[in-house]
Amino acid sequence: MSRRLRLGGRVFAPSAGFTVVALVLCALCVRVGAWQWHKGMQREQEWTRFARGADQVIALGARAVSDVPLYQRVSVTGRLDGARQFLLDNRSYSGRAGYEVLTPLTRAGAAVLLIDRGWVPFSGTRARLPDIAFEVAAPVTLSGRIAELPSPGLASGRAAPSAVAAWPKVTSYPRVAELSAALGAPLAARIVLLDPQAPFGFVRDWHPPGMAPLRHLSYAIQWWSFATLTLIGWAILSTRTDHAAPTR
Repeated sequence: MSRRLRLGGRVFAPSAGFTVVALVLCALCVRVGAWQWHKGMQREQEWTRFARGADQVIALGARAVSDVPLYQRVSVTGRLDGARQFLLDNRSYSGRAGYEVLTPLTRAGAAVLLIDRGWVPFSGTRARLPDIAFEVAAPVTLSGRIAELPSPGLASGRAAPSAVAAWPKVTSYPRVAELSAALGAPLAARIVLLDPQAPFGFVRDWHPPGMAPLRHLSYAIQWWSFATLTLIGWAILSTRTDHAAPTR
């Protein structure tokens, strides 16, 4: 049963079903907006950490990467393993498809650390992988930012490196455990994004992950606007001319 409220020559009489639908849509929009706002706050913190991480370079030594803040710049010494490298698939730069190159760095008394040496373009065919070989036998000291492995928006985007494929092994959004199994050695839980000015690298134009915080916040405002419009639409559509009102 609908409730009727007369306003002059019009009557406000929302139906129960229409009211329920409007309230559900309104609640959904409010919830999605709150989620976007929360994501925006998280991104703001991440982008702030990314900016602050460049203030100084910390010597990593044999410490675990988990002991260092995310996005902190570090210097690390070890031997690069050019014979066993990974190509992270589905990585684009300026609209071009390509790979990111992960090269193991063996450290004394610590887990192997993967160095992201940057982006290389797709050759046009999966049968011809980009040339990422280099020659260096002596220990090197490199600098870069502590970071997480890239993660996909959907779990279906993952593809672990093949055990039978030749090196370099192509992989898409792998987990650390999968790379460790392919390498046959324990890996550090995080990677290092090689500094743009460091040697042995490719295209390195590093940015904080995800969308800019302002975009998330603007999306939140849009969803809350949809919630407001839903209520306004419900009120307008529930109001009609009162034909039973006396005429003068």
